[in-house]
Amino acid sequence: MDVNQGIARSGEQPTDVLAQLGAIGVVPVVVLDDADSAGALADALLAGGLRCAELTLRTPDAERAVRAMADRTELLLGVGTVLDPGQAERCVAEGARFVVSPGFDDAVVERCQQLGVAVLPGTATATEVLRARRAGLRTVKFFPAETSGGLPGLQALAAPFHDLRFVPTGGIGPANAGAYLRTPAVLAVGGSWMVPRELVRERRWDEISRLSAQAVATVAEHRSPETAR
Repeated sequence: MDVNQGIARSGEQPTDVLAQLGAIGVVPVVVLDDADSAGALADALLAGGLRCAELTLRTPDAERAVRAMADRTELLLGVGTVLDPGQAERCVAEGARFVVSPGFDDAVVERCQQLGVAVLPGTATATEVLRARRAGLRTVKFFPAETSGGLPGLQALAAPFHDLRFVPTGGIGPANAGAYLRTPAVLAVGGSWMVPRELVRERRWDEISRLSAQAVATVAEHRSPETAR
């Protein structure tokens, strides 16, 4: 399939995807060692009430797993740790609906915009946020969140940028997710606490579903409808 044609046929806009992420509130950050587990993992997340995932391209099997997870159409699937435009192209062709990178890369952002897919580049400084804003983006990743000042750092960074929202990732878990979710500048939080790599390797799907349900409950407890928009 030609990736450009695939996106055009879908009719889905980047703003639609970002709105869905905001409504969900938490993005499981997945490291998958075995592509054959991808479908079962997607089912486990959905069983726990989590309707999105960021599949990171950190393992040799990750790209092969995109299609299996994307076939669960109820799951809003994105790919993370995207380092070059080619990775973005291949994963979008396989069904990924948003792209996340650890830093701001002009080529990755430009290619995603050409493809019409939502892109969340990593930012940790005002200069990086300005570059993203100049590229037309209004939502970015804040990474690595906890080692970049945590919530106070994010609040200070967000203060001059009233028209931007952030998806903090890195060091976020059950103990601090609520505080981030209560912050108006935060669209959603990303983390791996509901999909620990060991549980995925051991295929402990019931436990992943349980942790996913707890994450959904955390969002419901701490998120106001105004913040979710």
